[in-house]
Amino acid sequence: MLRPIRTLAAAAVALALVSACNSAATPDTAAPGASGGTSRGVTADSIKVGGIVSMTTASGYSKKDTDLGAKARYTRANAEGGVNGRKIDYLGAEDDGQDPAKNMAAARKLVQQDKVFAVSPMSSVTFSGADFLEQEKVPTFGWGTLPSFCGPKYIYGFNGCLVPSPGGTLNQTWPEGIGRVLGGAAGKSVAVIANDSDAGKFGIRTFQQGFAGAGFTVAYAKASVPATAVPSDWSAYVKEIMESNGGKAPDAVVSVMQTPNNIGLFTALKRAGYKGLISDPTDYDPGLLAKEATKQALDGVHVLLQFEPFESDNPKMAQFKADIKAAAGGQDPPPLNMHMLTGYMSADLFLSIAQKAGRDLTVESFQTAAQGFSDTGSLVGDRAEPKGQKDSFGCGALVQLKDGTYRVSVPFTCYEPVPFS
Repeated sequence: MLRPIRTLAAAAVALALVSACNSAATPDTAAPGASGGTSRGVTADSIKVGGIVSMTTASGYSKKDTDLGAKARYTRANAEGGVNGRKIDYLGAEDDGQDPAKNMAAARKLVQQDKVFAVSPMSSVTFSGADFLEQEKVPTFGWGTLPSFCGPKYIYGFNGCLVPSPGGTLNQTWPEGIGRVLGGAAGKSVAVIANDSDAGKFGIRTFQQGFAGAGFTVAYAKASVPATAVPSDWSAYVKEIMESNGGKAPDAVVSVMQTPNNIGLFTALKRAGYKGLISDPTDYDPGLLAKEATKQALDGVHVLLQFEPFESDNPKMAQFKADIKAAAGGQDPPPLNMHMLTGYMSADLFLSIAQKAGRDLTVESFQTAAQGFSDTGSLVGDRAEPKGQKDSFGCGALVQLKDGTYRVSVPFTCYEPVPFS
């Protein structure tokens, strides 16, 4: 049976938990039939799993529904008999507050105190615990928007690696989708803006190459917005963008930032008279429409999705919606959002590989199963490992918020990736 979702009450509690167990914990006794491999968190009838999610942040942005999405998928797995006869003992997600120290503390707590077999989901803009989880050989699943999801042996993006190293490939869903909306990329210009952080700088580098590879002229590409606080005055950023295309505005503005920044930037662009296409990868959330100012700021924006839209008639989307409702106790769940899908598909990929690993579940057997894993037709397209630890699965869609409703502007499609250098 699922345990209640548990979060850290405060940073002090997290640090206390870490200091109480800063020596390596002894793995759980191997389940009957295990072949002597690492089986921490595995018993004869259960598999212990935890998560790390930015439920609270300084800006107010929250990914808390990632936890609900994971719970929904684990609940259905348990209702169907578990994984090779074992139920998933999901501890819920630790809240890292989008703070690197808390992310590390959460990773240590889950491994050293809770002794989990896997961490799924991991959803945050910081992943300081990545090296620790890799060192401890903890299978970890999340949204592959950070470099830590690209390359390590034990860390998996639910839709592959989205920020590859040189020699990998770039997902072209965003540039190709925007090109379709604009009637082609030839002769069109784009401005890309991100936060001044390691993730933002890497995002600028990847998307600059991706849009150029699709045929756009990249008129502006800067990771210049402070990462720690939302600017109160966007005029300097707007002026640069509006003059970036040879003194004129670009055809498209792409923001690689979170909702609070997007609301400020998009509002300022519209007030400055910008009439081109605006797009971001984060604002697919009906809950954002409750406030009139937010709804106006996001109206007309095309949002990148790397999964089937909620508006899809795919039977697996209907199953997702039913699972979310069941996890919410049969009551009407919160409005569907991409965080739910992040948690759900992170859990789904973990479950699929664990099922293939068989009854004799150890980290070693899990990794062996992952090395030859593939399936088709998931809500993120066709999946394959270890391909997904170097490349994305290459699929996605665009939805546009118009008059208070999300509408599919580019259907879920898979595109050929381009080399990343």
